[in-house]
Amino acid sequence: MLTVAIVSGDLTSSAQLVANLEQSGMVKEIRHWSPTERVPESPDSPPHMVFVDLPRDAEAYFAFAAMIRRAYPSAKLVACSSVSPPSQQYLLEAMRSGIQDFIAKPIRLEVLKEILVRCAKDVEAEARPSQNKLVVLMGAKGGVGTTTIAVNVGVQLATSAHMRVAILDFAQPLGNVHLLLDLHPRFGIRDAVENLDRLDSHFFTGLLTKHKTKLEVLCGASQPEELQTISVSALERVVNVAQNEFDIVLLDMGSQFSSDWSSILQGARMIGIVAEANVPALWTLDRRLVALSGLGVDADRARVIINRWHKADEDVLKSIEKNIKRPVFACIPNDFRKANEAVNLGTPILDNHNNILSNRYRQIASQLAGLEQSPSAKKGSLGGFFSFSTKK
Repeated sequence: MLTVAIVSGDLTSSAQLVANLEQSGMVKEIRHWSPTERVPESPDSPPHMVFVDLPRDAEAYFAFAAMIRRAYPSAKLVACSSVSPPSQQYLLEAMRSGIQDFIAKPIRLEVLKEILVRCAKDVEAEARPSQNKLVVLMGAKGGVGTTTIAVNVGVQLATSAHMRVAILDFAQPLGNVHLLLDLHPRFGIRDAVENLDRLDSHFFTGLLTKHKTKLEVLCGASQPEELQTISVSALERVVNVAQNEFDIVLLDMGSQFSSDWSSILQGARMIGIVAEANVPALWTLDRRLVALSGLGVDADRARVIINRWHKADEDVLKSIEKNIKRPVFACIPNDFRKANEAVNLGTPILDNHNNILSNRYRQIASQLAGLEQSPSAKKGSLGGFFSFSTKK
């Protein structure tokens, strides 16, 4: 049940809104605020929603809405307006004041309930712990195929595990996820961080670009300087909203990170470090593991993924496992022709079950989705395939 406040100077209009709110069956408390007074302080029980009942001359109401936004940053601000259609300037002033949604007067109950339902879902999601949804993928060094793995694991989670999956493309200096899926984004990471004051689950999903496999992508920087001006704390707020909306959130970090990322990394369910079985990648891998430990990341959540694996690499991989004192999480076989073709065509690897790469991505997705390993799975072979079955 929601707590709402109504800002209005029109007794008739506010009475109609109160009637609709009570009829919705979703509101437990309605507060009445006047735009000619100060914003009431109630830090222990802030309203979930504030309805701003706009008159035709709405300048004072926009100023009051801005004060509400500062006093209660988590509250959803909804404008009720009889101005139809609103001008671009009118909408711009409303957005600047912190208003996140519009509802036309006279108010229809079914439209009001849609807004209330969305807010209730956000409130419920925020009350639930969002841990165990974030999976970070980073490269031990550049060029090891981190984005390719993120895209193909994401596609398998969406198609084989039937989960709602989002990829956040935070790679620096430029994001490439959309290229590997042949997507043409209208919005991206900058649009999210520039609208943090109204970034909720509903607004966030509107910024995503959807692939035909149902995988959804928050596209990355399109200019090298974009991410340099964005703070990690702003990115963390984007991550939190994404976790409230999706079953699994894959974060492509590329190969660059610093101690500023500690809060995001500490909150991740798993951090997959992608490397190859060669000296430069393994040298960097070792230092990445040490750096993550220094940031307070539990060693059990840092998992090693070896890309472009050959059978001849098995002795090297055994030495890696000995050094890191745990098994390599996954080895992805080298199939340069198929992987290169998929990248150049912008198509994920979704061949039939006889394809070695798609099988391996499906197995990784199964592990992330919470599917259990079959007792008959072959053990002791780093390159051996695993068989997964759904928990009953």
